[in-house]
Amino acid sequence: MKQPLALAGILAVLADPRTVPDLRRYYLSTDEKAFTGGQFERLGGGGDSSATANEYTADDLIAVELLSVSIPPRRVLDLLQGQLGREVAAQLTEIPVDVELGSDAASPLIADGGPADRAWRMLDHATGLGWVTAGKLLARKRPKLMPVYDGVVSCALGTGSGFWKWLHGILREDDCVVAQQLDARRREADLPAAISRLRILDVAVWMRHRNDHRDAACPSLRLPGSSEDHNDKRRQSKDHRSAMGSR
Repeated sequence: MKQPLALAGILAVLADPRTVPDLRRYYLSTDEKAFTGGQFERLGGGGDSSATANEYTADDLIAVELLSVSIPPRRVLDLLQGQLGREVAAQLTEIPVDVELGSDAASPLIADGGPADRAWRMLDHATGLGWVTAGKLLARKRPKLMPVYDGVVSCALGTGSGFWKWLHGILREDDCVVAQQLDARRREADLPAAISRLRILDVAVWMRHRNDHRDAACPSLRLPGSSEDHNDKRRQSKDHRSAMGSR
């Protein structure tokens, strides 16, 4: 069974020379190979804008689909004008838009039975959604608190259930050094302020692992400096893999 990546491993990924170019490519490319997910936070002014922070709009659902998930039509209607949308909206009203994961104020929000946990369970249990889409829907509305999380990132980090609490703890370690490094990578990549720390970490890890990830027998994340990582960089320099990124 995999063990979650330790603080040192996360810092190694963030310090890797490939991270800033990866972030720039994901968020700032404008050609036909641009990643549609680079517009997730910014589409329509953002899901946490004051006018719509506590309700789902068509812009939110389009933004989530930019991250390569599909929401069934009946769930779309339920989120926009049905009972599911109203129930989740009631939880969102209890979650301030400016609370960041890793802060003291985040702990009761992500705790079992807290408003973020309740909202996620409502979305996860809705027919046709599931945990990945539920997480992305919440990340759109509360990008500072709720991380985007999928199978690639789960595999890379060696995490499973309890991801929010694990990441919350990592962000608090060693005088919040991960948060400091994420801010530094944002400045170096010249990213818009709308890109949260959580998304910078998500994209850095996802970009590093997306080509290697397999549903079965995945080699897991190759940490910078390892022999596997050296071989991987040599292979990439030969074939210049640049698959279009719809995530």
